[in-house]
Amino acid sequence: MDAHSRGRADEIDPADQWVLNPQTGHYELRLDHSAGQSPQAAPSHPRPRPTRTARSATPPGPRTPDRGERATETAPPVPGQRRRRAAEPADQRGSAGRRKRRPEKSRKKKVLMWTGGTMAFVVVAGAAGAYALYNHFDNNINTIEVAGGSDGFKKDEAFNVLLIGTDKRTGEGNSGYGDKNSPGHADTTILFHVSKDRTNATAMSIPRDLVIDIPECETKLPDGSVKKIPGQTDERFNISLGQSDRDPGCTMRTVKEITGLTVDHFMMADFNAVKEMTTAVGGVKVCLAKPVNDPKSHLKLPKGESTIMGEQALAFVRTRHSFGNESDLDRMKIQQQFLSSMIRQMKSDDTLTSPTKLYDLADAATKALTVDTGIGSISKLKSMAQELAKIDTKNITFLTMPVVDNPSEPKPVTVVPDPVEAPRLFEMMQSDISLTEVKKKETDAKNAQAAAQAKLLEGARSTAREVRVDVYNGSGKTGAAQKTIDWLQNEHGVTRSTNKSNAPEKAAKTTLTYAPNQADQARKLADLMGLPATALKPGTQDAGEREPMTLVLGADYKGAGVPLTGPAKAPEGAQTADKQVCAK
Repeated sequence: MDAHSRGRADEIDPADQWVLNPQTGHYELRLDHSAGQSPQAAPSHPRPRPTRTARSATPPGPRTPDRGERATETAPPVPGQRRRRAAEPADQRGSAGRRKRRPEKSRKKKVLMWTGGTMAFVVVAGAAGAYALYNHFDNNINTIEVAGGSDGFKKDEAFNVLLIGTDKRTGEGNSGYGDKNSPGHADTTILFHVSKDRTNATAMSIPRDLVIDIPECETKLPDGSVKKIPGQTDERFNISLGQSDRDPGCTMRTVKEITGLTVDHFMMADFNAVKEMTTAVGGVKVCLAKPVNDPKSHLKLPKGESTIMGEQALAFVRTRHSFGNESDLDRMKIQQQFLSSMIRQMKSDDTLTSPTKLYDLADAATKALTVDTGIGSISKLKSMAQELAKIDTKNITFLTMPVVDNPSEPKPVTVVPDPVEAPRLFEMMQSDISLTEVKKKETDAKNAQAAAQAKLLEGARSTAREVRVDVYNGSGKTGAAQKTIDWLQNEHGVTRSTNKSNAPEKAAKTTLTYAPNQADQARKLADLMGLPATALKPGTQDAGEREPMTLVLGADYKGAGVPLTGPAKAPEGAQTADKQVCAK
């Protein structure tokens, strides 16, 4: 152990271990701070003392006695050394006089609490992990004031953060990426939904080539003025950012139009975020089912597991010609695998126990990060990171928004939302339902009630032709009843269905009311329409021979033929952040 280490261990300033010997006029190293000055050599022919600077960068080394010098038997005592803290009573210091170190486990737990989970939350975790350097990191962060964002962070509610990777050519060495002279697009976009109870999270990738309507939005220009940007129909999702002066607030509003979910905050990073953050943590492990040598992205990796960082990591997340069918949808799967691995590396002992890695990650992350003003400080990002740290990686689900080929294109190159699967997923996220099924949200009483309700769907079914039903529109959507009638009659042969126009009042949920002797008809209609058991409302008296059931369409009605029931498990292709998946 060197002198500095010994000084630190006893809470003594290392500089104070170099003391002036009045006999010789030189500074000398004293390792035993509890004893007086040991006998020192005195020069028989004193030489002039060199001039010293006010504060030397390093303490002078011990002097080797010159030839002819002799040791003295006595020397004036040297003043005692200063301590950084007040002396402790002898009975409290212990034999070594040292303060007990905190257990390593509590330190690790504290660091883990500061660091949290998912990519763009990797940036949060990194910043929060070294929050002692508050001002330094706080000054790194860029903020944008957007319309419609939340003011601050709410700890007791579910929240949604939009993670945006832009293809703007900012940063050193990025001139060959993205579109030249472009203000950037929403090249990679992930809607990150965190559950209210913090047991799970869903990260849904949104294809950049998704064709949707972009709503009107307001954006604040550099000169402080506000510009209202008109909406556009049938446009690619990626132009919701950058183009026509659209800021991330426009992208947030577009996502709400698509999913029905309010986006509370955004976090945006450029190419440098991937390069510098992967380097800061010492690389990210990825797995390939086959070797790759892509001349377009310059990605060259062998089959099996590799650790990538910097330019190689950026090439991995940007390549679209090395995996699957070379589409943007397959590239999103690769990005999800990469982000899952990044999260695992962030939460690993190798990162959490390395102050250097935590500092480098925090510095790189905050420099590459742009957020909305609602979370535009280290203190707010730290609060968010502490909430995210509660989520186990096995309960963070990555998946892609369900889409189908654009039917309006002879040879599809874009996609549109899947009319059946996409609304199901959106409804699950709106209802804060976990895709990993980590926790039963109902009490025992509710479970028993649900089980009893489910039995309503058990039993015989009538034929479609035998179903008699009157349809009322309580959804508030014009023409919903007639569209449902047309779909039932033309697609499924439910010819004994009748449009009864608007319901007496609007309904929050769709319901089917029927008599005990109509149960077989109710089950058949529930099968056809995808009605959940909770929508069935059985009566107590039998109906007449030709008496119809009553179907009231509620606000949860998404369209004719769109089921109201959510999937029993996560959609196909979903993956959790705790598992390594090899890219194919």
